[in-house]
Amino acid sequence: MNVVILGCGRTGALLSMQLSQAGHKVTVIEQTPENLRRLGKDYPVRIVLGNGLDLDILEKSGIRDCDAFFAMTRGDNTNIFAAEIVKRNFEVARIAVKVADPSRADAYRKMGFFTINAAALLAGLLGDWLTGSEYKPINSYNVLSKELNG
Repeated sequence: MNVVILGCGRTGALLSMQLSQAGHKVTVIEQTPENLRRLGKDYPVRIVLGNGLDLDILEKSGIRDCDAFFAMTRGDNTNIFAAEIVKRNFEVARIAVKVADPSRADAYRKMGFFTINAAALLAGLLGDWLTGSEYKPINSYNVLSKELNG
């Protein structure tokens, strides 16, 4: 697959390396050149320096020919805006958004985006680990509990 990843923080860097090692064509959009150090010296990914909210930068990344777009910066607003821009301007089959705030993750999910909330995912996995339960599909963890939804 051909993927574009916005953000080379811990998550974006790990995802880009894992996908490229699995044989996928990966392009990383990063605004801060120092963050590219997370990829190591001989990284097998294509880099586009710039703001991932900019249509020209997205075009330069090859967004029109990609199969998936991952918004993985540390900013929830940046991630959702980038996902919206990609959804409205380009025909990308799959868009995933990293969202730190569980309430926002739930709202963005209702807008039709695949969202990942690390806190909800980790809490669910740890709860199953503690009780010895089998791990469930990601979507069963990746939801806002009723208590937090009020």
